[in-house]
Amino acid sequence: MSRALVAALEKLLNAADELPASALSEAQRRALDQLAMRTGALSREPRGGGSVYRLRQRLVLEEHLLALRPLAPEAINSELPARSSNIGVSRDSKGQRHRHAQSYVLIKTVGAPVYWRRNGRALDLSTPVRDSGAAALALSAEDDWSTDAPLWLVENQALFDRLDWFPDAGPATVAYYAGQLSGELLDWLARTRPAPRVVLFADYDGTGLLNYARLRSATRGHCRFWLMPGWRDLLRRFGNRDLWVRTRADVERARAALGSAGLEPDIAELCELMATEGAALEQEAIWLGASAG
Repeated sequence: MSRALVAALEKLLNAADELPASALSEAQRRALDQLAMRTGALSREPRGGGSVYRLRQRLVLEEHLLALRPLAPEAINSELPARSSNIGVSRDSKGQRHRHAQSYVLIKTVGAPVYWRRNGRALDLSTPVRDSGAAALALSAEDDWSTDAPLWLVENQALFDRLDWFPDAGPATVAYYAGQLSGELLDWLARTRPAPRVVLFADYDGTGLLNYARLRSATRGHCRFWLMPGWRDLLRRFGNRDLWVRTRADVERARAALGSAGLEPDIAELCELMATEGAALEQEAIWLGASAG
C-alpha cells in the first residue's frame, strides 16, 4: 500500500490543485481515499462522469510523502547499489528492483583441464578447484564467460560435495544452486549460452521440475533433465510420499509449463510414475542404486 500511496502522492503534488481519479490505478485511488479519511488533507469530489482528487493541505501531504520516501529517486547517486537506493526511496532494500549487479556460482570440475574463457583469456578452473576444493564464477550482465565442456547444475550439497556419482570422466563443470535456480543465474544462461550443453540434476519432485521448466524457458530448450541410472526402481523403493504430497501441485504446474514446449517422453514417464506411486525422489538416492536391484 505504501508504494501505491507514494506514487499517488507524487502525481497529486505534481498536478497543482487537483488530479482526475482516472489518472490513478485502483490501488493508488484506494490509498488516497484512506489517506483522505485519516488526514482531511485531500478530498475526492465528483466531476462530470467521474471524480477528481482535490489538494487541501499541501504541506501535510508533502510531509507525509517525505515520511514514506525520505529521498526522491533523482536525488540519489545512480552509482549506488540498487538496494541502497531502495532504502533511500522507500526505507526498504527490497522496495523496488533489488537484484544484485553480480551473482556468484560455486563450481567444481570433473576431469582436467576444464577451461573457462572470458574477455579473450582462458582459465583452467580445475587448478583452483584441485587446490582449494571449489571455485566461484562472478556473473554479471557484462561478462562473457564460456566453456567448451558441459555445465551441470545440482540442487543439493551432497551431490556437490562428492562427485563419485558423476556419469562420465569429464571434462565438465558442476555448479551448486541450493534448491532454487536464481533469477540472475537464469538470466545469465539465457543471455550468454555459456556451455554447449546444460544439464539439470534435481530432486524428482515439484520443485525440481519447476526449476527445469524455468531453465528450459531461459535456455530456449538448450538443456536437459538428467535421470539417474535405475531411476524407476529407485523411485518405487525409496520414493517419499510426504514430498509428493507437498509438491504435487508444482508437478502439475511444471507439466503444464513444459507441455507448451513439447513434454519430453522421459519427463512424461517420470511424472506418470510419480503419480502412480504417489511418491517423489530426492537426488541423494543415486548412491543407493546398487541396493535397488
